[in-house]
Amino acid sequence: MSELTPLREAVIDLDAIRGNVETLRRTIGTEHLIAVVKANGYGHGAVPVARAALTGGADRLGVADLAEALELRDAGITAPVLAWLHDSDPDFDAALAADVEVGVSTLAQLDALAAAAERAGRIAVAHLKLDTGLSRNGVAPDAWPQAVRAARAAEEAGLHRVAGVFSHLSGTDAESDVAQADAFDRGLAQAARAGLDPEFVHLAASGAALTLPRARYNTVRIGIAMYGVSPFPDRDPSEFGLRPAMTLRSRVVAVRRIPQGQGVSYGHTYRAPRDTTLALVPVGYADGVPRQASGRAEVSIGGKRHPIAGRVAMDQIVSAVGDEPVQVGDDVVLFGDPATGAPSAEDWARAADTIGYEIVTRLGRRVTRRYVGA
Repeated sequence: MSELTPLREAVIDLDAIRGNVETLRRTIGTEHLIAVVKANGYGHGAVPVARAALTGGADRLGVADLAEALELRDAGITAPVLAWLHDSDPDFDAALAADVEVGVSTLAQLDALAAAAERAGRIAVAHLKLDTGLSRNGVAPDAWPQAVRAARAAEEAGLHRVAGVFSHLSGTDAESDVAQADAFDRGLAQAARAGLDPEFVHLAASGAALTLPRARYNTVRIGIAMYGVSPFPDRDPSEFGLRPAMTLRSRVVAVRRIPQGQGVSYGHTYRAPRDTTLALVPVGYADGVPRQASGRAEVSIGGKRHPIAGRVAMDQIVSAVGDEPVQVGDDVVLFGDPATGAPSAEDWARAADTIGYEIVTRLGRRVTRRYVGA
């Protein structure tokens, strides 16, 4: 049986990933850059993205949880990997066995990591996270002095090494980010008084790494910018010399002509203002196309942009192309590099009242990933 041509595919340009990392390293200038490949590399594919990022100059990798770290190890990636989001009963034994660095956000996690190190008879590598105001994970400020003393005691006992201290900004506004950086500096001073000397100090993710030099320290965590998507809703990635790595493609599978006034898709939220041609495209919200963008987003067919007519369905969208000579089999680009004339992930984010992060990350399992470039 011959292989079917994918109805829906995300073309991932690994040269763009590599080039974006190179650009970010030059722009930011920190000693260390952690390439964040959580959530299946923001929808791009964790393993190929990790390899491209390391080729581009990242010296470390970051993931959310241990399962994501183990996927990288199973693929043969040996670069340092940090995982920072853990279950209530974390399997730190597996982390030590796979040489995964562990982000620690509570005193209980610190104790669990020390116990795992004692069982394994090896030194664990920890990054202590201080909550500086995001109010998610991270050691609470009032527990921080106790945490750094406990961490130093575990170091002295030969159970683990505190390789890093980190936090995460809310990105609320410049004043809030500076206030969090001030809180982080106080936390670093307390860690130093306890005797800790972390090699990696990281506060900034993509947004602050690009625009708040104060937050760079000696290490940054780069996620969305590496993929060529802007961390800011009002700024284009090209402003930072970045190129989108993902192009979401499909093709026209049916064409029909409808008269003025004819409704389209569920609820007939769109009625043709004049006689028009419709192009049916087999992608929908099951594939990650946001239903919130119904009637607002555009696609590119034959190099020209056309609006989505009516509601995004589970498996398909309809585009109104007017009198354009669109044919079955024509290529459709939902989003990609705007330098080619295609809509961008940011365009879709604005249409769906969300952020570019969600547009690329939410792609479903029916979307085939195809890799080009290095």
